Amino acid sequence: MKKLTVFTPTFNRAYCLHKCYESLKNQTCKEFIWLIIDDGSTDNTKELVEGWIEENKIEIMYYWQKNQGMHGAHNTAYQKIVTELNVCIDSDDYMPLDAVEKIIKHWNQFGNDHVSGIIGLDAYSDGKIIGTKLPVNRKQSRLFDLYNKFGVTGDKKLVYRTELTKKFPYPLFKNERYVGLAYKYHMLDKQYEMLLMNETLCYVEYLADGSSLNMLSQYIKNPNGFAFYRKEMMKLPFASQLFKFRQAIHYVSSSIMSRNWSFLDETPKKGLTILAIPFGITLYIYITTKTKAA
Repeated sequence: MKKLTVFTPTFNRAYCLHKCYESLKNQTCKEFIWLIIDDGSTDNTKELVEGWIEENKIEIMYYWQKNQGMHGAHNTAYQKIVTELNVCIDSDDYMPLDAVEKIIKHWNQFGNDHVSGIIGLDAYSDGKIIGTKLPVNRKQSRLFDLYNKFGVTGDKKLVYRTELTKKFPYPLFKNERYVGLAYKYHMLDKQYEMLLMNETLCYVEYLADGSSLNMLSQYIKNPNGFAFYRKEMMKLPFASQLFKFRQAIHYVSSSIMSRNWSFLDETPKKGLTILAIPFGITLYIYITTKTKAA
């Protein structure tokens, strides 16, 4: 049994998926499976991947599904992964040639049942680290604490124990395609810390059609998904009141977008949500105004 699954959700990314393939094909350690979740592509992704499977350079699993959005693709990936560890490498990203080797070596040396996985670094294609490095004086931490207590910034690469990522599936909302992926990560934060590894595990390219660059429109298109995420963030036992208040503001805004006038009955923090109403209305007006002007 191989140790790691690298999974890649993709949607009409045949034009750039080859970068990820080339980086995986040339890994110094081949003890991984590449799982591609094709989230309803209508381009030539299937034919492209079939050609790579025929090359037989690495073990590839390919699965096509009707479009559900990134979180739906993650749900499917977690259902299908059978290796001990998994890591998501997006279709426009790729790995340093020794990344798999470093992940497996670090886990074999330090991994245990009391942590949920490993946090590594993301970098731009020129090698510059995205945001900050991880604290050098800590060997492990909750993901939440890195950003909210220890001053870490920028995207990081997360390697998780598969048995844990099968928990807390993302909900699917009718006609919506987005739920914040950090929902699952913070649910696991409630029970586990993660090992810290100041090594680059992924090179990231933020493409114009990527969800991270279209966040305001995501707010408009997926209000129920955003409201769900904000409610869950308000429940986090280790989050500050200020953090929860910010979530309440976004919850109010998303509830207005979805025309959910029962949001006060559904919030886990009624007092904070009442205080957040004027700010939430302001945020709603800002988002709708900006997206109309775009």
